[in-house]
Amino acid sequence: MIKTLEKQIMGMAKEAKAASRQLALISTDEKNKALVKMASALKAHSLYLIRENEKDLAAGKRAGLSNALLDRLTLNEKRIQSMIDCLLDTSKLKDPIGVVLETYKRPNGLIIKKVRVPIGVIGIIYESRPNVTSDCIGLCLKSGNAVFLKGGKEALYSNRAIFSVLKNALKSTKIPSESVQMVDSTDREALQILLKLNQYVDLIVPRGGEGLIRFVAENSSIPVIKHYKGVCHTYVSDKADLAMAKRICFNAKVQRPGVCNAMETMLVHEKVAKKFLPTMIEEFKKAGVEIRGCDKTRNIVKDIKKATTQDWYEEYLDLILAVKVVKNTDEAIGHINTFGSQHSETIVTQDKKEADKFLKAVDSACLYVNASTRFTDGYEFGFGAEVGISTDKIHVRGPMALDGLTTYKYEIYGQGQIRQ
Repeated sequence: MIKTLEKQIMGMAKEAKAASRQLALISTDEKNKALVKMASALKAHSLYLIRENEKDLAAGKRAGLSNALLDRLTLNEKRIQSMIDCLLDTSKLKDPIGVVLETYKRPNGLIIKKVRVPIGVIGIIYESRPNVTSDCIGLCLKSGNAVFLKGGKEALYSNRAIFSVLKNALKSTKIPSESVQMVDSTDREALQILLKLNQYVDLIVPRGGEGLIRFVAENSSIPVIKHYKGVCHTYVSDKADLAMAKRICFNAKVQRPGVCNAMETMLVHEKVAKKFLPTMIEEFKKAGVEIRGCDKTRNIVKDIKKATTQDWYEEYLDLILAVKVVKNTDEAIGHINTFGSQHSETIVTQDKKEADKFLKAVDSACLYVNASTRFTDGYEFGFGAEVGISTDKIHVRGPMALDGLTTYKYEIYGQGQIRQ
């Protein structure tokens, strides 16, 4: 059984590798036409996608998935339209492939060009969110990469449906349909097999919980771009507009708590804590948020749980928030750099000097001044979408979109030069 599965997955990987070489020759215009056709196909088959998604939702409820995970799993007309918009927006973005990053001439007359090129075959391993299937196919094809998808069992029917609709749409385009592959086996061995195919797959991007991402990073023989979790912070300075701070904090925690860019810890300067915390926490409670506070927070607002050291490390992905009162900006920065996951942080302040210090001193992929961390997203950054958020420091950091799906090669032009 395992040998059969290995043969099947390896065959798909070989097809993807061959297709990636054809993709490198496809024009921007043809890639854009394919994206538009895929968007039309999603619209035409939206009822089918919703029906298949209902199977996953029913199974998820029987399995006791949390409300946050069920929310990630849900497909409805609005989310399908977002998938359609993502494909159409991606079709309008500038194609990074072939862009000359740098040109210079050597004393011997050689002209050297540094040119953006596709990475090759991108493996996407993901949980829960079926829209990832569509977003990643669109981004990979636009950037000239073949894509190898492995979704989670909780979204099996949804992923299969989206994949089949988009793959069929490619048949009437110049994009080789083999450039889009999906491993839909629920066998645990399937992932292990995929992670060893470094001969055919050039990069792995895992999207999901910390457990999945750590497993992928520890077991892959293929380079991995990742973020383990999103422990995102909002720091409310004593120089903040407190009305603005309330809006930002509420949005960062409540608007969609089950995603990696939601706020998990709120830090508040001690000079404004007594004024800010009672009304802010009351708003959170009305929205169903459980508060876990430090001793200083609990002295100001009595009926909340005590935060433990573990809470500062926690990615709740739920309506739970850790709150800490800090002495100053330096303590806030130190807390973030100690307990954070280098994902997204914001400072609310009217002081430019303080904001600049925060931006320079905090070591995270995305840093905000007076805005919600919920904007850490490829679509919100104007990238069309993203295949994932990276907290790595090499190759790409933050939302990984079209440019992040490229590498470069050097093209050297001579007139008969030889090395002496």
